Amino acid sequence: MASWQHHNATINGINMHYVEQGEGMAVVLCHGFPHLWFSWHRQITALADAGYRVIAPDMRGMGQTSAPLDANSYGIDTISNDLTGLLDHCKIEQAVFVGLDFGAFAAYDLAMLHPDRVIAIIGLENPAAPHNPDCPPLTEYAAMAENHFVHIEYFRPVGPADQALNQNTAEFLSKVFFALSGDYHYLDVWQHPPGTSYLDALPQAPALPWRWLSVDEMNYFVQQYQRSGFTGGLNWYRSMDLKWRQRKPLEGQQSHIPAYFIGSELDCDLEGFHGDSPIDLMRQQFPNLKAVDMIAGAGHLVQLEQSEQVNRLLLKNLTDINRNQ
Repeated sequence: MASWQHHNATINGINMHYVEQGEGMAVVLCHGFPHLWFSWHRQITALADAGYRVIAPDMRGMGQTSAPLDANSYGIDTISNDLTGLLDHCKIEQAVFVGLDFGAFAAYDLAMLHPDRVIAIIGLENPAAPHNPDCPPLTEYAAMAENHFVHIEYFRPVGPADQALNQNTAEFLSKVFFALSGDYHYLDVWQHPPGTSYLDALPQAPALPWRWLSVDEMNYFVQQYQRSGFTGGLNWYRSMDLKWRQRKPLEGQQSHIPAYFIGSELDCDLEGFHGDSPIDLMRQQFPNLKAVDMIAGAGHLVQLEQSEQVNRLLLKNLTDINRNQ
């Protein structure tokens, strides 16, 4: 931690906060929601000590990075320009991009739109599986939500979710982190009827510390979201249809950038959101999928739940990338 360097820079019209450590081939770590650069804090030093220049930004809308209120400010072009702008600011021509959740899709979009800036991609949990090409995703999720609670539909209207989460930050983060982990079956929230609030649909979390998260670590997440609020993070969901439209011209195209995938056997996204053969769908877009590794005993927060295994696999993949450079 002593050698972590915190930076703030104006990039693509917003203030971006990022943390940096190490020298060597650049590796950019992209988080999802409700996360922060800090979601990678157990990876940063491990990768830097192995000879990599590690950069972990607070993604647009979260942490100490600016959070535009308009969901139209979260399209794939804009987010890709955030990442290329970060490279330009750091005077880096190309980097390996590692992403989880929305961060994985940001890496995949960047590989399609700006392949010259990407050495390789490593996706965690979320494969590059396209949504139904005939139906906007928010329409799909709204139809699902007619039968049971769906968090994406709960997040869609501006206002109610923002207010509820802002007023109950610590409760929400503890509940959702526990629910997303391998210690709970997340899709059980679908047993709740339409109209249920997310706080009521989520399970009661056990008292901290957990085997994979300390009180101080949770407090950091809570403090950061109490400062920023949740609207920026929720706008990643509210912009799903915009992203869907922007990806339309890319349908059927492939990227031959080297790709790697790390999943976990108890991940809710792999179980419920990417179809029956998610790896096959990823391979359709990234045919140069060089390695797929699955981690036992972990859920969606795999880099926190099984940090040592994730670090080992990231270093294995980075070694392979270096070897083939």
